[in-house]
Amino acid sequence: MRNAQKLGWAIQAGAFSRVENAAKLADELVRQGLGATYFKDKDGLYKVRFGDFKDRASARKRADELKSKGILEAYYLVAPETLPASKLGTAGSDTGIRKSLVATAESYIGIPYLWGGTSADTGFDCSGLTQAVYRINGLSIPRSSKEQYASGSTVKKGKIRGGDLLFFATGKGRGVSHVALYAGDGEFIHAPKSGQTIRRDRLDNRAWSKTYLGARSYLN
Repeated sequence: MRNAQKLGWAIQAGAFSRVENAAKLADELVRQGLGATYFKDKDGLYKVRFGDFKDRASARKRADELKSKGILEAYYLVAPETLPASKLGTAGSDTGIRKSLVATAESYIGIPYLWGGTSADTGFDCSGLTQAVYRINGLSIPRSSKEQYASGSTVKKGKIRGGDLLFFATGKGRGVSHVALYAGDGEFIHAPKSGQTIRRDRLDNRAWSKTYLGARSYLN
């Protein structure tokens, strides 16, 4: 078991009013071998963030290379100390990062689900969503739901807190096939299935409680 790892310097680009445009840029960056994700910022615009660079110089060098290729028009360097994850380990930081994780997940509500992750068609698969939420806050967790389940620390059902991940067996077998982010008060945020948008659901709903496998925390 392991906790989420703090990310280094990142590159941020774009300020789109349409989520489809942010998704297209993210797709192009993924084709360049970069772990890009898009998100809705506080100003209501969709932006793209990517990278885990050891220092400002290496982040700027990569960004300039992408700009010279015409992939980026402009960019902004994101220092790790400006992200919620940088406060982990300080007094009260656990509560703060959890609130930020939930707020980030809430910002994705209404975006269509698409199996496989981000695409020009716009969407996230279930584990792509949870990974993106953590990355936007400066933390790295594994990509697939099975890997996410195998990581972190086990949390008893009565001890689940906002930002923890919930796992379900919604497929034909009994193994992990779905993941969601706990939002508090018995609710979670997730990408349900193809054709549906990211939304809230309740853990005490019969369909979800029946397939529930357990929870994991990455902040201990």
